[in-house]
Amino acid sequence: MDASPIHDIFVIGGGINGCGIARDAVGRGFSVYLAEMNDLASGTSSGSTKLIHGGLRYLEFYEFRLVREALMEREVLWKNAPHIIWPMRFVLPYAKGLRPAWLIRLGLFLYDHIGGRKLLPAGSVAMSSVPAGKPLKPLFRKAFEYSDGWVNDARLVALNARDAADRGAVIRTRTKVVSARRESGLWTIKIQNVLTGEIEEVRARLLVNAAGPWVDQVLAKTVGQNDVHNVRLVQGSHMVIGKKFDDPRAYFFQNKDGRIIFAIPYEEEFTLIGTTDRDFPGDPHEVKISDTEIDYLCAAASEYFAQPVKRSDIVWTYSAVRPLYDDGASKAQEATRDYVLKADGGEGAAPLLNAFGGKITTFRRLAESMLEKIEGFLGKRGKPWTANAPLPGGDFPATGFDEQVSRLKNAYPFLDQRLARRLTRLYGTRAEKLLGLAKSNADLGRNFGADLYEAEVRYLVENEWAITAEDVLWRRTKRGLHFSREQTAALEEFMRGLSSRHVAAAE
Repeated sequence: MDASPIHDIFVIGGGINGCGIARDAVGRGFSVYLAEMNDLASGTSSGSTKLIHGGLRYLEFYEFRLVREALMEREVLWKNAPHIIWPMRFVLPYAKGLRPAWLIRLGLFLYDHIGGRKLLPAGSVAMSSVPAGKPLKPLFRKAFEYSDGWVNDARLVALNARDAADRGAVIRTRTKVVSARRESGLWTIKIQNVLTGEIEEVRARLLVNAAGPWVDQVLAKTVGQNDVHNVRLVQGSHMVIGKKFDDPRAYFFQNKDGRIIFAIPYEEEFTLIGTTDRDFPGDPHEVKISDTEIDYLCAAASEYFAQPVKRSDIVWTYSAVRPLYDDGASKAQEATRDYVLKADGGEGAAPLLNAFGGKITTFRRLAESMLEKIEGFLGKRGKPWTANAPLPGGDFPATGFDEQVSRLKNAYPFLDQRLARRLTRLYGTRAEKLLGLAKSNADLGRNFGADLYEAEVRYLVENEWAITAEDVLWRRTKRGLHFSREQTAALEEFMRGLSSRHVAAAE
């Protein structure tokens, strides 16, 4: 007889929705097992525009429920993760011939009043004479300003996973779900370690499919359903260029085709420009920015900036596929960003719950909605709890980031201000766990470049499931923007030499 434990919930997918669901569920008392075939946030969840926002443009498509829910989440998430989430002001230059000024004013009025805003400042009208107008062409004499939030998206996923694991969930990365079948009222899930090839079986009472762009593939190939078509895959691409402006505000640019792009201060020395919206027919693993998208983003940004954006300005690009619920919209940019949860399972059958669509801002609410459905099958355990529960490292006041940096500097006087800020931005109060008993930079071990020390790399391997240099450089820290090929190779060699027991320690 199989003596392996039976988990309450098995989650497929280590993106923001999967990790958010796992965290909420284990915090209510369910036993949870999560498998991700790659690294955490290796798909859509690290390829966003990195905004915690209501979605001002969604008002045009009458998505009032989605916008209100997202607006309400801005300050909830900020309070729970003030190290990786913070407010940002957005400047929307008024362009004649596009959306009329009265419509923008109406949209901003709704934006300010339907979402329970308390800490974020209200919208306003600005003139081109203010600093935010300096990088723009002189013809943009009037602009509107409003508030939203910025998020380090990949870290949001990692911290949800870390908290879920701290509360008892099993989190397995580089673990592919090969098959899932119903047997005797349970799910028997066959999983494979993609690094070693080892295969094992896990049993669970309920299966959650939160595989993002692969959600339909899971239903068709893993579960064995026929004629599956629930999501519309839409590619969004971004460019990172050298810093285009010094102002801390971001820009919201309207385009003549009705679409919009953002230009956002990024990682102190760069500007992030995106995103695009186009249907994607291929394998999400293979997504990358196209020449057409590069031309589009350069041209759209150059319509506004006095100094044009050229291909030669590009430092890095990234692309992701958004798994939007297929509502039959005629254009990719019109497809709903709302999430849809569907149950599959007849009387006595082991239940399957699927998460379609969604956006990073509403991941916590999606998880709560999913838990309502889970409780319908497995019964109630604990109450909803995540609205007032800080993520790891976020246990300090929402407006207290600078004070937290000062505390870290006082505890570790050898840190320069820039490194202290960077570590606080990534790890919050857990930066002290990373630094340990260090009394000098030398105590942090080898410097791989761009102030990435061995102590930080080891912390990420031991606590956040980092296995490769790419995990560290592009998802956990973004130090890859500053690394040379030689530095990257040296880090990769070092990480290969780390004992595999460190990987297991995070599980």
